[in-house]
Amino acid sequence: MKASLAGELKQHLQSRLHFHDSAMTSFLLWPFCFSLFLLISLSNQLEDNKIPSLCSGQPGIPGSPGAHGSPGQPGRDGRDGRDALPAEKGEKGSRGEPGVPGERGYSGDRGMPGEKGERGPPGECAVAPKSAFSAKLMDNRSTPLVVVDSAVPFGTVLLNEQGDYNPETGRFTCRVPGVYYFAVHATVYRASLQFDLVKNGHVVASYFQFYGNWPKPASLSGGFLLHLVPGDQVWVQMALGEYSGFYSSTKTDSTFSGFLVYSDWKNSAVFA
Repeated sequence: MKASLAGELKQHLQSRLHFHDSAMTSFLLWPFCFSLFLLISLSNQLEDNKIPSLCSGQPGIPGSPGAHGSPGQPGRDGRDGRDALPAEKGEKGSRGEPGVPGERGYSGDRGMPGEKGERGPPGECAVAPKSAFSAKLMDNRSTPLVVVDSAVPFGTVLLNEQGDYNPETGRFTCRVPGVYYFAVHATVYRASLQFDLVKNGHVVASYFQFYGNWPKPASLSGGFLLHLVPGDQVWVQMALGEYSGFYSSTKTDSTFSGFLVYSDWKNSAVFA
């Protein structure tokens, strides 16, 4: 806008200068310059204030805020999301520390007595374990018995209710653990005699009787206490061939006996 006003003034001055002489030009030049200056100032104010007026005004007082508008209409639902791919299973976390134990609860009321159960079957009577035997040599043995480094076969059984003694082998086998007493009574005739009491192949006691050409038989006896466990074996054997004077007849005997003094069997009903 300023450019257009300045152009119009320029054209006006050029037209006026064509009609006047040089004297009048110098006289009239000052008013036109003043008018040009005034028009340029007015054009600047019009450009700055944007108001089509020749006078410049002051800025107005800011207006009060407007009232709140009414709420808008509800918006439409958004688009459905796409299905996500299944995530990979994460690693197992470490086990947490145990929590603090809670306070002990109150004891509940005592319940009602239950119904009486059926009577059970009768149990076995508690009987103390037993073990005892007694055997002797065969009758009518007129010659000395010759059995070296082997068990003497006391073949005639007098007592063996539990079956712990074997008359064929002459050996006693323990089934009930405990302390046993063994006794050997030998008739010595026509030869000296030495016999041993053996436990599991080890001699635990040895007895000797010298024969001095006596006209009648003599005797030799011995006994010993042993602690046995199941599977232990005890027997009588002769140590030397020349000392084998075991003898028996219708009037005299040679015997081997043993019995349980007391048991330490913890599984027994009596000792449980």
